[in-house]
Amino acid sequence: MTINQKNNPLHGKTLEMILIDLVNHFGWRELGNRIRINCFVSDPSIQSSLKFLRKTPWARTKVEQLYLDSFY
Repeated sequence: MTINQKNNPLHGKTLEMILIDLVNHFGWRELGNRIRINCFVSDPSIQSSLKFLRKTPWARTKVEQLYLDSFY
């Protein structure tokens, strides 16, 4: 079964691409203020954040929603 993705703005965007765009736009400090998760506040890095976000669906949802709200 093929799902039509033409109206999904996240289609083709990896979690890493989304995170990099958010960090470039807001910076780690503001990103940590907007989404209060430890990987954005305490010694943040792309790799540690990706590791956490891939294992934590509620946090990934918040990041994706912030991305949509900020860029679409």
